Amino acid sequence: MPSIPCRSLQSLLMGGSKCIPVRCSAAAAAAAVAAFVPRRLLHFRIHLRAPHFRGPVYSNLLFCQRSFRACNHFSVPVTASNAVEVARPGNDTTSARRIAHLKTKMKKVGIPNAACIPGGTTLMLCPMCRGGTSMEKSLVVCIHENGDLATWACKRGECGWEGEVQAHRNVKAGIAKQDEDMNAKHYRVITEESLLLEPLGEKVIAYFAERMISPETLRRNAIKQRTNKNQIAIAFPYRRNGTLVSCKYRNFSKKFWQEASMERIFYGLDDIKQSSDVIIVEGEIDKLSMEEAGYRNCVSVPDGAPAQVSKKSPAAAEEDTKFQYLWTCKEYLEKASRIILATDADGPGQALAEELARRLGKERCWRVKWPQKSDTEVCKDANEVLTLYGPDALKKVVDNSEEYPIRGLFQFSDFFHEVDAYYHQTHEFELSVSTGWKALDELYNVMPGELTVITGVPNSGKSEWIDALLCNINKNHKWRFALCSMENKVREHARKLLEKHIRKPFFNASYGGSTKRMTVEELEQGKEWLNKTFHLIRCEDDSLPSIKWVLQLAKAAVHRFGVRGLVIDPYNELDHQRSPNQTETEYVSQMLTMIKRFAQHHSCHVWFVAHPRQLQNWTGGPPNMYDISGSAHFINKCDNGLVIHRNRDAKAGPLDCVQVCVRKIRNKVVGTIGEAFLSYNRVTGEFEDMDIRAVTMSVKRGG
Repeated sequence: MPSIPCRSLQSLLMGGSKCIPVRCSAAAAAAAVAAFVPRRLLHFRIHLRAPHFRGPVYSNLLFCQRSFRACNHFSVPVTASNAVEVARPGNDTTSARRIAHLKTKMKKVGIPNAACIPGGTTLMLCPMCRGGTSMEKSLVVCIHENGDLATWACKRGECGWEGEVQAHRNVKAGIAKQDEDMNAKHYRVITEESLLLEPLGEKVIAYFAERMISPETLRRNAIKQRTNKNQIAIAFPYRRNGTLVSCKYRNFSKKFWQEASMERIFYGLDDIKQSSDVIIVEGEIDKLSMEEAGYRNCVSVPDGAPAQVSKKSPAAAEEDTKFQYLWTCKEYLEKASRIILATDADGPGQALAEELARRLGKERCWRVKWPQKSDTEVCKDANEVLTLYGPDALKKVVDNSEEYPIRGLFQFSDFFHEVDAYYHQTHEFELSVSTGWKALDELYNVMPGELTVITGVPNSGKSEWIDALLCNINKNHKWRFALCSMENKVREHARKLLEKHIRKPFFNASYGGSTKRMTVEELEQGKEWLNKTFHLIRCEDDSLPSIKWVLQLAKAAVHRFGVRGLVIDPYNELDHQRSPNQTETEYVSQMLTMIKRFAQHHSCHVWFVAHPRQLQNWTGGPPNMYDISGSAHFINKCDNGLVIHRNRDAKAGPLDCVQVCVRKIRNKVVGTIGEAFLSYNRVTGEFEDMDIRAVTMSVKRGG
């Protein structure tokens, strides 16, 4: 029977009849098909049957296999009963189900399949390497037309990720039977012989000797070498239970590569079986270095370190591709009660330590502190410590590992420097400062980082007293302040502060009596003082400020101007953005917590003015802190609680007498509970100490 020319086979494959007898050599057929179909993308199913052949039917021509090896069949005689059958694509439901199931499997391994068309190739971003710095679409994805198989390969040399998934072997009556678990992965089976690994030569042994790695350590870890075109590469076999799983290579130019399509596991995994303490390093040579220091319970990560810590939370195990080796070796690490992270000292090494700790649990992680090798540099890794200082020094580094820091969890030793400074009073700003009134200093002093809540019935002089207090502190201690005083017009507030500072009235008005007003020169000097001492927090429109807005601006004032005190006056002038399901008590508690945290974190004292609720049957005496409108949390959560009260009854004492009731002092270093009396100068707005005995005698005479 004559052979059909290859061009006839080409015509057949492009659209001829479905089954026709042909005779063509396999090599010729390969050439004919390859002329118009890429070798890796042949999607036709061709059955070659010979009259004398009774073995299994080949599902694909040999030149269609991924290995691209040449076909060694010279010719296959074909008759009408054993013809070349080309399965053309159809619309059958079974094929559609296979393709849909195949795409589901692809999605499981991270390959989006919306753009993947059966019978064609798709170029997309590789989910493993993300296309590198250039974001190159380097992943070639191919879905076979019949839906049986999908293959992919990343063409970036630094990645090389490749693999395949199959649909089903048995499809019957429209019901798909899976031929494997959806998440199952297939890895190559390798041996030292198949990888052409060789015993170590003198050059490699000498290379390790320079790094203080002994031949015995090399033998125990089965270090090999591989030669290609007279170029030697060091081979680090990765084993699990003694079986070769993968292999990593390194040449003398410090270039690394690994066997493709292999499972990722820790290097030295068998050395941490049943270990309660596990050391994790960043490289294979560091693992060998730890062994020289006496630690065999050490493994190395297989893929190096990330450039920086991810801003996202760690992904689920099946999606955590970069750290898949952690989940693959999970059972080895679950038994460890302490994991020592001995990654490199550089930025990526520390990022790796953080990523590992996030996944392993920081509560059981420790970290090494690499020693100094100069005034400005530290040793980079375990091998550098071993090379420079020897195995005893490396052992000491591991033995002195520190608990891995957990955000928000500290020991007192982390703050001993502050305790010492507080004891020796070397940081003046950490000490309480005087109010400027001798009588009050015995009861209340101003401590940085605390919250003082001030209350009193309306028109008792709360704001006037706070202004006078700020002027005293600035005069004696040079503090600067941020003022959020919503009830005061700026010009009126400036007048009150200037009168207290210059000690003269602002106007020639009746309240000034015979005292002359401040001169223009004094006004200009006072304006300069105002500008340096106080910074205003005010809304530029008619809206009310929220507490978050106030604290945000106060934080800026602390950093930009060195502000040491903040006044929020009063509470009821704030915009209270309370959620519908939140009670006022809950809101006040949350708000005061925010203020206290601000005060503590920025070492800034906060005075917060809150008015009392409407008092029933008020007899004229000072209110209680629990009378503050809104919540008892005002007294419960503050550090200091003061009531400012002005005498309104001439029979009870002088009308210029102001009573400062100290109702709460949390820190006994600051003061104690009690009452102090001050006299108010209506001309200048100043407050002065008052003789308590004179007040007592006046009250007795009035009685």
